[in-house]
Amino acid sequence: MVATDPPYYDNIGYADLSDFFYVWLRHSLASVYPDLFVTLLTPKAEELVATPYRFGGDKNRAEQFFEDGFKRTFGGLRRIQDERYPLTLFYAFRQQEKVGEGSTMSTGWETMLEGLLSEGFGIVGTWPVRTELVTNLKKGVGALATSVVLVCRPRPETSQRATRSGFLSALKQELPPAIQTLKGGNIAPVDLDQAAIGPGMAVFSRYREVLEADGSPMRVRTALALINQTLDEILSEQEADYDPDTRWALPWFEQYGFNEAQYGVAETLSTAKNTSVQGLVDAGILRSGAGKVRLLSVSELPADWNPSTDDRLTVWEITHHMVRVLGTEGESVAADILRNVGPMADASRDLAYRLYQVCERKGWAQEALGYNALAIAWPEIKRLAAEAPRTVQEQQGFDFDRG
Repeated sequence: MVATDPPYYDNIGYADLSDFFYVWLRHSLASVYPDLFVTLLTPKAEELVATPYRFGGDKNRAEQFFEDGFKRTFGGLRRIQDERYPLTLFYAFRQQEKVGEGSTMSTGWETMLEGLLSEGFGIVGTWPVRTELVTNLKKGVGALATSVVLVCRPRPETSQRATRSGFLSALKQELPPAIQTLKGGNIAPVDLDQAAIGPGMAVFSRYREVLEADGSPMRVRTALALINQTLDEILSEQEADYDPDTRWALPWFEQYGFNEAQYGVAETLSTAKNTSVQGLVDAGILRSGAGKVRLLSVSELPADWNPSTDDRLTVWEITHHMVRVLGTEGESVAADILRNVGPMADASRDLAYRLYQVCERKGWAQEALGYNALAIAWPEIKRLAAEAPRTVQEQQGFDFDRG
């Protein structure tokens, strides 16, 4: 039975790092363990990493070395693995590259999965496991908190081929409930892209081949891009549950963030979303003047806002006020908001996931941190919101004393 944590492409060169310790250990212990310290530095040629400098700067040769190494390794594991038990792979690699308009994928994931599938393994389950300790060193960056455990078994000899359209149809049917399960388990938005690879590739790997329109087999690279695209569609489809003001704010944010843009563009979009620019101003999410409009940033939101007295409550407003108070006053104050917004609460969490995805695609790291933090804290906020409300004096402090 094998459970392993494979190398992460070109992310970490452990052999290079080990030289720091090796030279001192060799100095101290070479006479005690001469066979272990026969070289001046650690051996590096066989380390399974895709570092171009070991191949004269040739990135393609480095990638081929990495993929061939995975094929040999998975072939060996296939021969020795007891068929009564699954092979489990822990993977927490975050690297994305553009592969087309709006699409991203990961070379590290691609090469690992190519090696796995080429040796006849299929993915039958996915377990996102919170393995990464987020310390002060990681709090200011969008570091992964989860390792994706892929549960793998040999693909049955009777597995069928599928067309591209058949694969997409199965993906669109099976990925949405898997994403809901992941979110229900409080997967962090920063981890959602990586975690979605598991159920997506479970669909892809059940087939012997997925055939493109020209009859050629679909590559893992293409499958990963389609999984990523389907995830975006799933998150976008939730917009139907939002109020008109939030449905206006989301595409505006995708286009302009918190920056200014022309009033006329905003008015055209507001007509399409069944709202108005003045209504958005009245809702407390927009500033308008001198022919320009812009969304209010989290830091500009009023500290004395109270959802129970807001006569134009929006999911957008709830989400951003919760981001604000979570960052400044903590989970108990965020729970006060949640307690007073009723059925709009779950939509606010979904919006945090969606906005994180937008920020990730746009490279807006600072904004992304707030949405990620809200989703991670959601179970505790919800637990606190279910408890008895605070006293009148405490609630008055929530309403008035935060300035």
